[in-house]
Amino acid sequence: MIKATARFALLALFLPLLLHANYILKNDLLNSAAQQYVKKMAEELHAKTGVNGYLIATNEHFPVGFNLVKYSKTYEANMSKPYVLFIFAPFALITQKSEHRGRVAFIPSSPKVASMYDKSDVMDATIGVLEGVDKNKAEDKHAIAIVQGFSELADQIADTKGVKLKSTIKDSRVGLRVVQVLVLLGSAVVFWFFLINPIYRRIRYGKKK
Repeated sequence: MIKATARFALLALFLPLLLHANYILKNDLLNSAAQQYVKKMAEELHAKTGVNGYLIATNEHFPVGFNLVKYSKTYEANMSKPYVLFIFAPFALITQKSEHRGRVAFIPSSPKVASMYDKSDVMDATIGVLEGVDKNKAEDKHAIAIVQGFSELADQIADTKGVKLKSTIKDSRVGLRVVQVLVLLGSAVVFWFFLINPIYRRIRYGKKK
């Protein structure tokens, strides 16, 4: 009986943490460094405002007119209200004729949450990065745009609650450089782990044999 009570108490203590632990519902685009940046912002946003910020970063090639609101319902069981869901789909087809691709959506759990941010401003913060970072690879642009957009979204929600977030990017120019460094570092780690390190190990240990 005592053990059962203790287990129940532990479950009650950690269940809220488990429910809010996974803010990135789908990730096809972010490296580990950018993922951690988003998670850190989402955790602070929830801690200070009670609002959950979720992200879907997908490489799915959605057709023209694809309903992202309906799509978001498939993830509803993994989200806790109140929330806003940020969907970033750079390969979604916008028009069949021009073959333009890329859609961004912000889906709130209620009109009250929707009133906490300006959709156009957050959209501009996201798309503006995509248009302005021409020297980076497409995957790096996506990561930078997601982090910048999520930061703007979190800051706007925090402002309505009268609080400030320490983990977000306040200055877009400085923030852009910070995110670029994070993205490049993440890419360098992957490059080392999967390419350079195996070659180095073969050369080093192969000679010993």
